[in-house]
Amino acid sequence: MVELVKYIVEQFAEHKESIVYDVNERENAVDITVWLDESDMGKVIGKQGKIAKALRTLVRCASAKESKRYNVEIKEKAKAE
Repeated sequence: MVELVKYIVEQFAEHKESIVYDVNERENAVDITVWLDESDMGKVIGKQGKIAKALRTLVRCASAKESKRYNVEIKEKAKAE
């Protein structure tokens, strides 16, 4: 499922090399956190969050046959000072 998220996110992001994916597995849930540069946030989330919502819908549909629930979060990386 992480490969699906990576594929979709990288279609919209310009700075693909700086994307970080954190995967946290619990008993019956998997949290996928996507860390993006500030400049890619709007492109990946989309207007009014439409792309992010579609991404979550695709992940939910693709994981319907699995016994795990996937949660996708999109966050901005903190700037290094």
